[in-house]
Amino acid sequence: MNDKLSAELYERAKKHLPGGVNSPVRSFRSVGCTPRFIAKAKGDRITDVDGNEMIDYVCSWGPGILGSADIRVLEAVKTACDDGLTYGAPTKREIEMAELLAELVPSIEISRLVSSGTEAVMSAIRVARGYTKRDKIIKFQGCYHGHSDGLLVKAGSAALTTSVLDSAGVPADYSKHTLVADYNNEESVEKLFKEYAGEIAAVIVEPVAANMGVVLPKDGFLQFLRDITTKNGALLIFDEVITGFRLALGGAQEYFGITPDMTTLGKIIGGGMPVGAYGGREDIMRCVSPDGPVYQAGTLSGNPIATAAGLATLNILKEDRDIYKRLEKKTEVLDEAIKSASGGRVHTNRVGSLMSVFFTKEAVTNFESATSSDTEEYAKYFKYLLERDIYVAPSQFEAMFVSNAHSDEDLNKTCDVIKSYFG
Repeated sequence: MNDKLSAELYERAKKHLPGGVNSPVRSFRSVGCTPRFIAKAKGDRITDVDGNEMIDYVCSWGPGILGSADIRVLEAVKTACDDGLTYGAPTKREIEMAELLAELVPSIEISRLVSSGTEAVMSAIRVARGYTKRDKIIKFQGCYHGHSDGLLVKAGSAALTTSVLDSAGVPADYSKHTLVADYNNEESVEKLFKEYAGEIAAVIVEPVAANMGVVLPKDGFLQFLRDITTKNGALLIFDEVITGFRLALGGAQEYFGITPDMTTLGKIIGGGMPVGAYGGREDIMRCVSPDGPVYQAGTLSGNPIATAAGLATLNILKEDRDIYKRLEKKTEVLDEAIKSASGGRVHTNRVGSLMSVFFTKEAVTNFESATSSDTEEYAKYFKYLLERDIYVAPSQFEAMFVSNAHSDEDLNKTCDVIKSYFG
């Protein structure tokens, strides 16, 4: 695979961007090769500046559930652009988005649009503290909730592969209010509620952890979180930036039948444009300014282009509800190919159209078992696939995403390459 232009651009980028990138995992540092600079994408294919066309299983880290450059979404965006890119004032589409979220997501009665998942989570935590008048929150080791100060404690995503588990620049006096439990470990949560009785504002969790690789909740774990937060007067926040509209039309909370107090969203609700949202019960969300004392604002919140793309995407998903069955079948094809070819040398976790291949023989159920994976072997696997035009996450600890655009032909090609890797 020719990467001459990508290599040249990378050297140029490193002169003015930290690590040559604007998000750490894009640097390909954990897999030891040159990042591909992308020129365009269409359907299930992504093409770099050297003209290499690859089957894309990154899907912009989740938003591309329909595939790239879906004509229906593009037309909505182009039409919106003709009317202007931003106003800093209310628009009708903001109302339509809030109404649609309330219709489709079980926990959301009122929502606020923002510009990223990080901003959504940061704001939801502030609301939870304002509503409960408590300071402490519980998160789970290996779960990533964006890069706001208080949540970069035992985080996942690129923090795992860049050796930044606890980021520099985060004051200890701030992060001390973030308590860390073990994902899928009820006892660790109970212990914190006992030790900090009456002090915990909220528990925030990825209902399916997808930033230490895909790790599913064990049976009863999410219901346990629902029960213990209710019992202790704390809020339950589902971070559905990844799982929202990917596992089901109503996200993981519909998929598992658990209703949190608050939900954070991103990725798919922007249809490929920068967007985020947080929402929940009306009594909680009425705490947000200007209705209440919890302040949050954003110049580009509810951006008319982002809402146009998001509404087009969500309405396509709403009208074609069988898409989730198709996505699951496509992902199952890949899962079965890996399992049959690897001979037990790897462990796969899959739910809906999310999947991870862990280079470990043990079942992956939490942070500790996820990090037992052989990252050097994953790097070899990544390079082998990339050289054969298969583009997967350049990190052991990121998810593999499947889109509605993935054709049977490309799925079969991917399976053949995977089988040849494992011999």
